Amino acid sequence: MEKISELFGSMVFSDAVMKERLPKETYKQVRSAIQTGKRLDDEAARIVANAMKDWAIEKGATHFTHWFQPMTGITAEKHDSFIAPTDNGQVIMEFSGKELVRGEPDASSFPSGGLRATFEARGYTAWDPTSYAFIKDNVLCIPTAFCSYGGEALDKKTPLLRSMEALNRQTLRVLKLFGHTDVTSVHTTVGPEQEYFLIDKHVYDQRKDLIYTGRTLFGAKPPKGQELDDHYFGSIKPRVAAFMRDLNTELWKVGVLAKTEHNEVAPAQHELAPVFTDGNIAADHNQLTMETMQKVAARHGMVCLLHEKPFAGVNGSGKHNNWSLSTDTGMNLLEPGDTPADNAQFLLFLCAVIQAVDDYQDMLRISVSSAANDHRLGANEAPPAIVSMFVGTELNEILEAIESETNYNGREKELLKIGVHALPRFARDTTDRNRTSPFAFTGNKFEFRMPGSSASISGVNVVLNTAVAESLRQFADELENSKDFEGDLQALIRRVIRAHKRIIFNGNGYDDAWVTEAERRGLLNLRTTPECLPYYLADKNVELFTRHRVYTRTEMEARYEIHLENYCKVLNIEALTMLDMARRNILPAVSRYIHELSDTALAVQSLTTSAVCAFEQEQIAEMSGLLSDAFRKTKTLDAALFGTKSVTGSQALANYYRDRVFTAMAELRISVDQLETMTPADVWPFPSYGDLLFSVK
Repeated sequence: MEKISELFGSMVFSDAVMKERLPKETYKQVRSAIQTGKRLDDEAARIVANAMKDWAIEKGATHFTHWFQPMTGITAEKHDSFIAPTDNGQVIMEFSGKELVRGEPDASSFPSGGLRATFEARGYTAWDPTSYAFIKDNVLCIPTAFCSYGGEALDKKTPLLRSMEALNRQTLRVLKLFGHTDVTSVHTTVGPEQEYFLIDKHVYDQRKDLIYTGRTLFGAKPPKGQELDDHYFGSIKPRVAAFMRDLNTELWKVGVLAKTEHNEVAPAQHELAPVFTDGNIAADHNQLTMETMQKVAARHGMVCLLHEKPFAGVNGSGKHNNWSLSTDTGMNLLEPGDTPADNAQFLLFLCAVIQAVDDYQDMLRISVSSAANDHRLGANEAPPAIVSMFVGTELNEILEAIESETNYNGREKELLKIGVHALPRFARDTTDRNRTSPFAFTGNKFEFRMPGSSASISGVNVVLNTAVAESLRQFADELENSKDFEGDLQALIRRVIRAHKRIIFNGNGYDDAWVTEAERRGLLNLRTTPECLPYYLADKNVELFTRHRVYTRTEMEARYEIHLENYCKVLNIEALTMLDMARRNILPAVSRYIHELSDTALAVQSLTTSAVCAFEQEQIAEMSGLLSDAFRKTKTLDAALFGTKSVTGSQALANYYRDRVFTAMAELRISVDQLETMTPADVWPFPSYGDLLFSVK
């Protein structure tokens, strides 16, 4: 078996490969482009393209593609071969600097929120040299940004890169005040934990709802779910372990730092976590991880489900976005050190995040909103829909001391005593963790736990980067003009704590009392996507993103429309799928079974003078009632869908889908799931929850 050290990054046109294959001067230009954003000249691009082509062909690549991330939430690629014809009827392998730097996909066929009409097809992809090219399935993939003919961002990457530049600018201003003149760049470090389900492909292929929507629209609860807590961190089944080994190999080849793997809470649920890396690369790697998971699962006769709530009654899947700030000199700006109370620089950056989360709680909630994630947020498996922050006991005591202008005496670390002499003693952390918190400080980083498992992490990091950049801008504006830096710094920290302490909550986010308390504090409780989205175009939010040149107003208006359109389309597909399953499969199957029961009852009655068997009598009566009820509810759902045609306006339509269509879907499911519990397994037309959740042996 190939050594991991040799395997890792073997399919990446990495810094080491560039250093080996590029002329020294060209390599320096590429490094400068990566570190400072300086644009490569045409000659340097030609040299890089030729070296990249030669390397890719040596690795077996025959095609190249500009790999980009449109607002579909997944990646896109158009493959072109390296071949070019010659005069003698042969071919040569070519790849120009122009082909490296720029591509031209159809911009009207991707979500644009009105930025592109059907007849306006031209769009551009532009090489992102800060994210290394890689080979996937014998195709050289070049990470790129995607924009319209007018220059508007049509993708997830462009705003992320803009937000990182904004955060870098403002962070450098603040660091200069602390004397860090040697720092030339600051970047976010991100580590997204990815949850997913694995089920057998044979049972998946028999579920229309999983095929069309990614989640089960019907399904009675099985006798056993996650009640025994026996799956979490449990022994990994051989078939799953083989999948994980294969997955790691594929991810390591393309430079993804896959690190941790384990069983999650629900049956058939698992998690993969990577090592932290640069925010832009982390976003690219996470998209690549999700795609690779699905391909590798297929090789093993399984299907990887990335939907936030594929099964009712058991935990859904999230994606915890671990976020921190690091300098090019190696400083983690969210590292509190041994004495955080005396670490003014750390406290200022902590306050920047606190202020950002409080001021832009609506945008953070919007960044994780989707029809899929609405099923998950607020359940006893994920944070509530209310955005709040957990800072832990020690930091909370420090902030309270600063606010009240009293001395903080410190909190000594205690040795954890387990009570067994043979076991080692070690220092207990000064604070516990809080898994119910949407935004938790976990030592030297923040863990944003609200994102859904299928979503790109670009959106949440765009909001987080830009909001923190705004806090730092305000701090720098104030402190750069200070004549008493130490005094004004302390006053600023104290003022921010007093103004924004409402966002800090260290208690149980699942407790109903927190909803009441959050309302008293003035925090938003945006439970569904249609409730969130009107805040997207609030004046303060438009001002935030336009000030830092992350979005234009036009780009924000387009994204607002795309969010609404996607929500409505998802619910429409789900509703149509429910009707198809109910009318064409479930109701006919139940009707046939009731008819079979009736025939049995008549046969029994003809053979005996006694009353008809109570089982058939009661079963026929109850199932006939439920069947009629389910049929009536299909008509209600059908009518609700027909009613969408008369609704005008994107926001009104999204509200209608939530209030009428989704409600009708939920009602239909109740009756159908009851029928499933009464119908023999060989009669019910679809695999049950038990078949699905325990399909991988």
